[in-house]
Amino acid sequence: MVSAVQKPGSSPSSGSGAPAYPIASVDNALRLLVLFRDRPRVRLSEASEYLGVAHSTAHRLMAMLAFHGFVRQEADSRAYVAGPVLTEIGLAAVRELDIRLHARPALEQLAAALGETVHLAVLEGGSVRYLDAVESPRALRVAARTGTTLAANCTASGKALLAELPGAQVTALFGGPAGPGLTALTGRSITALPQLLAELGRVRERGCAVNVEESEEGVASVAVAVHGPRLAPAAALAVSGPVSRMTGEVIGRIEAALRERASWLAAQLARAT
Repeated sequence: MVSAVQKPGSSPSSGSGAPAYPIASVDNALRLLVLFRDRPRVRLSEASEYLGVAHSTAHRLMAMLAFHGFVRQEADSRAYVAGPVLTEIGLAAVRELDIRLHARPALEQLAAALGETVHLAVLEGGSVRYLDAVESPRALRVAARTGTTLAANCTASGKALLAELPGAQVTALFGGPAGPGLTALTGRSITALPQLLAELGRVRERGCAVNVEESEEGVASVAVAVHGPRLAPAAALAVSGPVSRMTGEVIGRIEAALRERASWLAAQLARAT
């Protein structure tokens, strides 16, 4: 049974009634998108029942949404799930909250507790953009990268965020006809798609990403993804330092601190929406 969802325009918070000249196909497509707000997966039979239309009509609507990237069909279950465009719209909405404002206390606390440079980063296609940072007070430290972008496959932040995406989406991002391929920043950078997918599998199992001289010689980083509303990856928190200080014991302590602060930041974002 499909959960009941109010139609656009019928919600008391919408502030207006239905349009004077509604277009049925547009109305049905938008209602389907709203349905994904409350259900992680939608089958054609459920879509047909929810809209009160024929199975063939529901199929055409889903096919058009899939064509534009709003939804995608799972190969095994044949159910539809939110696609990359819908996810990107959600991430854009999260960024409108000015995630930097919410994340700043976490950056400052991590830098004070760990003594290393801390970054906040978001995924932009096949790259990560560094939104904010707090530098280590030590003489030998990693400089803040605020405002810059780097190849996602070469950074801990990028790998943490890519690991939140389905493998097929990562493949399309880097390996498709229009994909940029994998950039190498150092001799340790991951440059083969199968190697990247395997690495992302390890990141998912571990719950964090580690980068040892993959983006810059002499620099190591640890990062975790921060989940926004509906568990979408909103950003990544990363701690970077000289490889000489990033021992196994230190990395373990950084991982624990990052997970704790990422959970705190996710709760802040949830309350802000």
